[in-house]
Amino acid sequence: MQIVRTIGWVLLLFSLLAFSFFNWKPVEVQIWSNLVLETKLPALVVISFLLGLIPMWLVHRASKWRATRRINALEAATSRFGAATPAPDASATVQPAPAPTPEPPVHNPPPEPANPVDPVDTDPAKPA
Repeated sequence: MQIVRTIGWVLLLFSLLAFSFFNWKPVEVQIWSNLVLETKLPALVVISFLLGLIPMWLVHRASKWRATRRINALEAATSRFGAATPAPDASATVQPAPAPTPEPPVHNPPPEPANPVDPVDTDPAKPA
């Protein structure tokens, strides 16, 4: 990752040098009605770049510092409370519980009607 950052900075520096070489012209910047700043164009570009970069860099550093402090505090709290509980013994291994076997599905036949009606009586033993 460091090589990518280095290549990025080298490309930025090279492009700034090429821009400065081809644009070395004086420019006038009117700050107020009676205050005029005469400077070279590359200096104006570098100052503008730094005015945008430095505040965001400071915000980044502050948030990184805050996150580092918070992580260190959480690690200290974890180590303080973690020392009171003993570490699990490596020789005592816990066997996982066996998976339950699924029960076969219960087949329920449809219910029979309460009073079956037989339209044709074919029983010969029954008197007519």
